[in-house]
Amino acid sequence: MLTTATSDILDEKNFDNTLRPQYFAEYVGQEKIKRHLDIFIQAAKKREESIDHILLYGPAGLGKTTLAHIIAKEMGVNIKITSGPAIEKVGDLGSILTNLDDGDVLFIDEIHRLNKMIEEVLYPAMEDYKLDIIIGKGPAARTIQLDLPHFTLIGATTRLGSLSNPLRNRFGSTHRLEFYTPEEIEKIVRRSSSILSIGLDEEGAKEIAQSSRQTPRVANRILKRVRDYAQTKDFPTITGDIAREALHLYEIDHLGLEPTDRHILETIIRKFKGGPAGLQAISSVTGEEIQTIEDVVEPYLLQLGFLARTPRGRVVTPEGYKHLDIHMPADHQDKLL
Repeated sequence: MLTTATSDILDEKNFDNTLRPQYFAEYVGQEKIKRHLDIFIQAAKKREESIDHILLYGPAGLGKTTLAHIIAKEMGVNIKITSGPAIEKVGDLGSILTNLDDGDVLFIDEIHRLNKMIEEVLYPAMEDYKLDIIIGKGPAARTIQLDLPHFTLIGATTRLGSLSNPLRNRFGSTHRLEFYTPEEIEKIVRRSSSILSIGLDEEGAKEIAQSSRQTPRVANRILKRVRDYAQTKDFPTITGDIAREALHLYEIDHLGLEPTDRHILETIIRKFKGGPAGLQAISSVTGEEIQTIEDVVEPYLLQLGFLARTPRGRVVTPEGYKHLDIHMPADHQDKLL
C-alpha cells in the first residue's frame, strides 16, 4: 500500500510526464538549439547512423531532460535514463551499456558528478564503443574488451566547468539552454492548462508566467499550486486576481522570488553589509546547502541583476536593494568594482 508521501511523489512525476512535449514541434523555446538538433538528427537518419554524443548545460528546470526524450523520440529509438551519482561502480556502468541496442540514447543527468574511475571507463565507450573490464585481482588479473552497440550519450549538467576536459571534449555537440522569455512561458502555461483541463484566462496565464522565474518546470509547478487554490475556492477558471491571491499565499512575488531567495539576499545585506560574502559563509548563516544556492537560487538572482559575483564574493546590487525596499549605503556601489 502506498504511503501519502510516496503517492504525492508519484503524482508529481506523472504530472511532469504528462506535460512533457514529445516532439520538437511541441517544444516551446530554445529555438536555436532546436534548429541545430533537428539538422543533426535528420542528417544522421539519412546516413542511417546514430547521432553523435550531445552535452546540454544550463540552470535547472530549463528542459534538458525533455530535450533528451525528444531526441530519442525523433530518432525512433529507446532512451535509458540515469544520473551521475547513481553510477557508483564500473559494473553499474557496464550493466547499463551492455543492455543498450544500436542507436539507443543513454541520458546521464548531473554528469559532472561521475567519479573519475567511471569517467575513465566511459572514454573508450564513447569513442570506440568498447568496454574494458578487469577480471580478477593482483598478478592474476586480466582485461577483456567487450564490443558495445553504437549508442548516443546525452549528458546534462548545471555546472559545465565541473566537467573534466577529456570528458567534455568527447561530446560532438554542446548546447547551452537559456532562460525563457515571458511570452514563451505563457505559451507553456497555456499548453499545460489545456492538457490538464484547467480553466485559465489570459490575465491568469500572464500572472503565473511572470512569477515563474523564466523556467518551465517552475511555471508548471506554480500552475498546479494555483489550480489547487482555485479548486478549494470553487473557482472554475484561474483569473489574474485568483493567481495573485494564490501567489501571495505561497509567498511568491511578481518576479518569482520565493522566501529562500529573499532570505539569502537579506542575509547578505544584514549580516555581511551587502557583501562581498563567500558561498560557504552564506550557506552557514542561512542553513541552505551550497549546491542549492549555486544551482537553484543564484542563477535567477544573477539573471535579474539582483546579485553580482566579484573576485571577493557575492554582492547585492542596487537593484536587489530596491526590490527588497532596503536603503543602500552610499559607498556600496564601490563593492561591485
